[in-house]
Amino acid sequence: MHDGSKIVPGLILFLGILFAPFWYNAGTGQAAARPDIVKPTQEKQCVESTEFMKANHMQLLIQWREEVVRNGDRTYVATDGKSYEKSLTGSCLKCHSNKAEFCDRCHDYAHVQPNCWNCHTAPKESKA
Repeated sequence: MHDGSKIVPGLILFLGILFAPFWYNAGTGQAAARPDIVKPTQEKQCVESTEFMKANHMQLLIQWREEVVRNGDRTYVATDGKSYEKSLTGSCLKCHSNKAEFCDRCHDYAHVQPNCWNCHTAPKESKA
């Protein structure tokens, strides 16, 4: 091996470049800032608790879609006993009408692209 003196420094340089982003993130020690979302003012409570909705809103919407499309079941009874229409546009978007300030901020933060708007019309942004 005649090029051993070039291989070891090249390997060290390659590994340094490869792991530089990890060292940079470890050195700063800061998590990304959580999004500041605009909460609805019309209602004081969602169909379920805030904690439940933060963690499970997509599962709930998928469950609603399956039950409405396959079974024709259009009424959701929440854990507090109140009834709601199983509808993104008929229930959710009545309060969460500003997609850019509510939906998009969290979805951008979480780096997810929900497929809601493949079928539903996105709400028009209010000029506030």
